[in-house]
Amino acid sequence: MPLDEVQPSAGNEAGDKYFWLRHVQSIIRIMSKTKQPNSRHCFICGMENPIGLHLHMYEVEGGVVETQYIAPDHFQGYPGVLHGGIVAALIDEVSSRTQMGNDPKNPRFVFTGKLEVKYRRNVPIGKMLKIVGKAGRSKRNIAEAWAGIYDAETDELLAEGTTMCIDVPKGQMDTSRLEELGWKIYPE
Repeated sequence: MPLDEVQPSAGNEAGDKYFWLRHVQSIIRIMSKTKQPNSRHCFICGMENPIGLHLHMYEVEGGVVETQYIAPDHFQGYPGVLHGGIVAALIDEVSSRTQMGNDPKNPRFVFTGKLEVKYRRNVPIGKMLKIVGKAGRSKRNIAEAWAGIYDAETDELLAEGTTMCIDVPKGQMDTSRLEELGWKIYPE
């Protein structure tokens, strides 16, 4: 299910007096999202990477980022199960994206200093996944973040992780040439 569509499942209505309130809150959240730029060659978000995942990231509120993904067969570990390394890469990317801010011309670029992943359930291949990241504490050049991978249909948390993000040192990346380097908002 694309982020632009909210399709409640019929089973949620029965006996749930708060169903419509949550449904309206979901619509408001999706309508207020801000699309983040993508990279040209990043494995997770690189739109021109022939073997990449090509994910589009959306900031749905300050410090909260979401994306959706259906993993193809060639990223499986065991049959029908997404490889744990890809799960970790998704958590790493989405959690670090929470630190970027909402100004595409002046993003906060970070790299991962530490990543801890908890695999709760098998992450399936071929099913819509929702990946959510939330910013944590931030001090000077270090920040904490969390991300979780959910079954988009059931909202069951399948895997989660925390990252310690460290600012890319000034001068290591020429931020005056971001679009030229492929950092831009790509069409869907």
